[in-house]
Amino acid sequence: MEDAYAKSVAEVLEAFGVDQTKGLSDSQVEQHARLYGKNVLPKEESTPFWKLVLKQFDDLLVKILIAAAVISFLLARMNGETGLSAFLEPSVIFMILAANAAVGVITETNAEKALEELRAYQADIATVLRNGCFSILPATELVPGDIVEVAVGCKVPADMRMVEMLSHQLRVDQAILTGESCSVAKELESTPAMNAVYQDKTNILFSGTVVVAGRARAIVIGVGSNTAMGSIRDAMLRTEDEATPLKKKLDEFGTFLAKVIAGICILVWVVNIGHFRDPSHGGFVRGAIHYFKVAVALAVAAIPEGLPAVVTTCLALGTKRMARLNAIVRSLPSVETLGCTTVICSDKTGTLTTNMMSVSKVCVVRSVHQRPMTDEYSISGTTFAPDGFIYDAGGLQISVLEFSRDRKMMSVLCSRKHQEIMFSKGAPESIMARCTHILCNDDGSSVPLTMDIRNELEARLQSFAGKDTLRCLALALKRMPAGQQSICYGDEANLTFIGLVGMLDPPREEVWDAIHSCMSAGIRVIVVTGDNKSTAESLCRQIGAFEHLNDFAGYSYTASEFEGLPPLERTNALQRMVLFSRVEPSHKKMLVEALQTHNEVVAMTGDGVNDAPALKKADIGIAMGSGTAVAKSASDMVLADDNFATIVAAVAEGRAIYNNTKQFIRYMISSNIGEVVCIFVAAVLGMPDTLIPVQLLWVNLVTDGLPATAIGFNKPDGNIMTVKPRKVNEAVVSGWLFFRYLVIGAYVGLATIAGFVWWFVYSENGPRLPYSELVNFDSCSTRQTSYPCSIFEDRHPSTVSMTVLVVVEMFNALNNLSENQSLLVIHPWSNLWLVGSIILTMILHVAVLYIEPLSALFSVSPLSWVEWKIVLYLSFPVILIDEVLKFFSRSPRGRRFPLRLWRREILPKESRDN
Repeated sequence: MEDAYAKSVAEVLEAFGVDQTKGLSDSQVEQHARLYGKNVLPKEESTPFWKLVLKQFDDLLVKILIAAAVISFLLARMNGETGLSAFLEPSVIFMILAANAAVGVITETNAEKALEELRAYQADIATVLRNGCFSILPATELVPGDIVEVAVGCKVPADMRMVEMLSHQLRVDQAILTGESCSVAKELESTPAMNAVYQDKTNILFSGTVVVAGRARAIVIGVGSNTAMGSIRDAMLRTEDEATPLKKKLDEFGTFLAKVIAGICILVWVVNIGHFRDPSHGGFVRGAIHYFKVAVALAVAAIPEGLPAVVTTCLALGTKRMARLNAIVRSLPSVETLGCTTVICSDKTGTLTTNMMSVSKVCVVRSVHQRPMTDEYSISGTTFAPDGFIYDAGGLQISVLEFSRDRKMMSVLCSRKHQEIMFSKGAPESIMARCTHILCNDDGSSVPLTMDIRNELEARLQSFAGKDTLRCLALALKRMPAGQQSICYGDEANLTFIGLVGMLDPPREEVWDAIHSCMSAGIRVIVVTGDNKSTAESLCRQIGAFEHLNDFAGYSYTASEFEGLPPLERTNALQRMVLFSRVEPSHKKMLVEALQTHNEVVAMTGDGVNDAPALKKADIGIAMGSGTAVAKSASDMVLADDNFATIVAAVAEGRAIYNNTKQFIRYMISSNIGEVVCIFVAAVLGMPDTLIPVQLLWVNLVTDGLPATAIGFNKPDGNIMTVKPRKVNEAVVSGWLFFRYLVIGAYVGLATIAGFVWWFVYSENGPRLPYSELVNFDSCSTRQTSYPCSIFEDRHPSTVSMTVLVVVEMFNALNNLSENQSLLVIHPWSNLWLVGSIILTMILHVAVLYIEPLSALFSVSPLSWVEWKIVLYLSFPVILIDEVLKFFSRSPRGRRFPLRLWRREILPKESRDN
């Protein structure tokens, strides 16, 4: 029953055909059960484990790697290879893919836990009136029309309409649903409000909320999915997870790279068709298989196998740094997404404020005989702790009159120095209406409360509640007869007014600076709250969100105002909005979706069950550490300290992580381009294999992987929070950056080939062949030569090539300390992790060269000092080349020159667009 809140008790009872004194009959229960279903949240179909696993391999680069691994194994078996050498390459590839698949499966499994957590908020049992008798039944057996009794401590078992109050009042904690920090009083009267939100439905008890005071009876109006909790579940099921900006760009780049790889592999195979019949291959088929192996080696060389592992490792290291900032990351990709956040939709209570309602101001009457008549005191302190000062300027409880909505006040009888005094507090208008006298602060005298004094207090109350938007209470007392042990409602008359108290939920001290950091970083902050508009606007003024505004029109909207705007005005409002007040859960999700349609990257905070759909829909869902398990499960990140400033620090960390991610992607891709150039040029020129697949795997996984991971520790730039967020469609590899990849990669590949050629042509330990002999090695067995043909199977030349490739990449790693800054500005020791990884990589490489079992496995041999010098001579120039490219990058005019020479057609679409 959707509109039960707007109908009277009699109308609701009549709609379900139930007698309030007897409840439903057995036949009615059966009928309603068939009509409305069970009171359970149905289980959603979870994705089978095997489908989750297969999903992780649904990537073009991964498929190419799998094909390369399988083909490599089959070719090895066809060539008669057995043992470790046949299984090494495919085994390593499959281990990498399995590790990355495991991370993906774990991430997706966590996402489904939020729906499971939601069921924990359902009640187990209910006290139900049926056939004129009360009985305790499982809550799952409730049907609409059942009369249920609730009392203190009960978890509400279904959505219910109040029908009878059995105590002075009924208060319910519905924070999990609405986010309200205080319990809410419920009543029997209907609610005439149009477009009523949960907070307006004061006669409805919502499933999963908890009764904290009183006792009452209510009629069930909604069960299972047809409850407020069910609506949240349905909203979560309708929300699909979006890929992060980095993943989208890596997927796009991977698709582009896959096409390039496929083209190069086919080209190498086709170009060498004429060499298939060379005698050295032993026939056309074997020649075709040989060049097919070269094409497979090219695929292995071009694909950065270690990139997914390095990205995952870098993000994991970022989560550790964020944990030290009190930001607990639940989803690794969200670390990077923070870096391009453009809008932060922040909850007010507890995030921007301390969530500790504290007395801020006190007003008392100083004297009625002189002006000013009233005194005002300010109280410092922002928590519940008794810390603070009053600026300028024990008792025992026996009897209590609890707060009620009709009186809007409460009273307590205390005994002090053998005097019985009743103290009252409540809404100022209720207290002042009951006062006849007023207590003067100067001399403690009590004087009649005249109309002039009343007007003065009314003016001060308007200042507190209006200008300062404080929540106000009035205080009063009454001296009671000696020995009186109890009080009644009739005693709450002829009171003596004490003063006014203005309270606020004070903003966190660090929020002001955090808000300004967001403004400097080009990030818009939208304060989202269920509070009324004037209270929220006051808070925004205090934290600096409205600092640049004199008029709030067009910047501050209530949910109902925003929904009532025409489409064009709503679009304009989204672009300017700073405050979104008087919201309920559905409004938060609506706001996220609206912002995302305008290409905003949205971070949304929340803590209640009601916030889960919005948290799941947002690009970054941020739950509070003090929030519900459902909110945490639906989020990407949890704030351990519930502090807005922590979000800003996490954004800065996310930007640094993205910059470092881009640097090590650049490093790894340039290395792979170098390998492709090396193999492609050698194949085109007709040289022997410069590098074999197992050597390429060693370089890609170990010698590239360690420095790439260490690049993740690069220190962030000093201006990281003074630049605008990067665009969502910004390519990981821009046109200019891709040009730099090609230049560096081309040099790496040519230097690797140069080392190979040097050993054959110039080395004193080599055969010193003419260059023409080297490029015609495949016909050696058919002609008379002065050297044995077995020289082309020597392990020295490929060892020199492999070592050049390793060392040049170590120098290239130093280039990646910064994208554009020179090594003369950012020194190598600024990242000691990188220095350490380079040293460790070289130690591992030397071990491969000089330890016999390893050298045999990788088909390498020890190098002489002369050979090491050649390696250094060929490797070091990569630093000089990149310094020149960095100079052009720092100079916009110089940067445009190389791009004029570059054909845009072969770049990925997103790179051309940029």
